[in-house]
Amino acid sequence: MADSDELPPKKDTWDKAKVILEPVGGLLTAIAVALLGFYGSRLLESRQTLDSNYRLYSELMSQREQSESALRKDMFQSIINSFLNPATKAGQSVDAQVLNLELLAYNFHESLNLKPLFLHLEREIETMPDTPARKSFLDRLEQLARDVTRKQMLSLEEAGKKFDRPVPFDSLKANPGGILLDEDSLTVGDIKRSFRIFALESDPKTRSLKFRMEVRALGDSLEKIDMEPNIVEFWVDFYDFPMIDNTRLSHDQRAAIVLNNFDENSADITLLEFPGSHASLQEKPYFEEIIQNLWKSGSK
Repeated sequence: MADSDELPPKKDTWDKAKVILEPVGGLLTAIAVALLGFYGSRLLESRQTLDSNYRLYSELMSQREQSESALRKDMFQSIINSFLNPATKAGQSVDAQVLNLELLAYNFHESLNLKPLFLHLEREIETMPDTPARKSFLDRLEQLARDVTRKQMLSLEEAGKKFDRPVPFDSLKANPGGILLDEDSLTVGDIKRSFRIFALESDPKTRSLKFRMEVRALGDSLEKIDMEPNIVEFWVDFYDFPMIDNTRLSHDQRAAIVLNNFDENSADITLLEFPGSHASLQEKPYFEEIIQNLWKSGSK
């Protein structure tokens, strides 16, 4: 029999399956491509919407910050003018001046040294007759100073360490050369320092104390210069705020003594150690400290 008369080969199960599945496979591929295009388009659209929302949020926040900065600038100029302009100040009552200082302190205490204004206004109030109004103004000044100190201490305590010490006036009177308060050590930023505080003098009239503070870094890993004690002497009263009135230490750190209470028999103080990044805006780190911090960050 000729080859043309031969019967076609019999198809097995796989051949039959191939006939059935090939069209189905093409259909599935087309569906997959369609779904991929649909979800890809949805994802791209969602991403574009998210980016648009981010840009809108950034623009709104930028406009808000600019408006707030302009408002604070106008407020600052207006309040400062009330103290420095003789013509404006002449028509102000003491109550208005205290109010202006309250507005200035509550809004700008982190960036300005307000102690001169506190002392200036306190001197003006003390020239008034001894009346309940005079005492009320002095109490408002003290309460304002305590509020500012408390706000700053809460912020500094989150990043630093502290310890409290009493200063008994009977011991101070019995030792004219000063008394050593209990020595202690604090560790901030992996650097341990010992603090020796000497109470030297007290002034009941101004309710202030004079201290000598000796700070020494501990540990063999520190540079030799850090092993030498840092010794400073200064007066502290209720108008010395820790973010502003502090002692610069090595490695961009600060230490400050805060007067918490002053009565006839004793005073209570707090020593704070904290990173320089939490000091006031006017306290800028030295260039060498910036390089040192960047080097430490890169080595971790």
